[in-house]
Amino acid sequence: MPTDTDQPDLLEDADLTEFLDFQDDFRADPAFVKREKARAQEIRNSQWWKNLRATGKCHYCGRVFRPQDLTMDHIVPIARGGRSTHGNIVPACKECNAKKRYLLPSEWQEYLDHLASGSQPSQ
Repeated sequence: MPTDTDQPDLLEDADLTEFLDFQDDFRADPAFVKREKARAQEIRNSQWWKNLRATGKCHYCGRVFRPQDLTMDHIVPIARGGRSTHGNIVPACKECNAKKRYLLPSEWQEYLDHLASGSQPSQ
């Protein structure tokens, strides 16, 4: 449960399905995905991850959560070629992680800008 309610929730009213219509077109090599998910599991059990998650802060919305309510997110998703490395993994609240899905950082920012302005995203 968030403890910082001062942040506006930009994610509530968006039609993310329309914004993400490309996602079915991209499929990563299944062997690569399997290896990277196994590596992510190793990192999830590491002290590095436990310390990072203990901050309680979502990388994307900045709200504060109980550490157990944060999930591991790959900034560049595994499905889009991202690797399970310290530089590509951040804590994210379940809402942000679920809505970000397979977006790259620039695409995620475009989505947030779209929400803030009410304009149509470029495709």
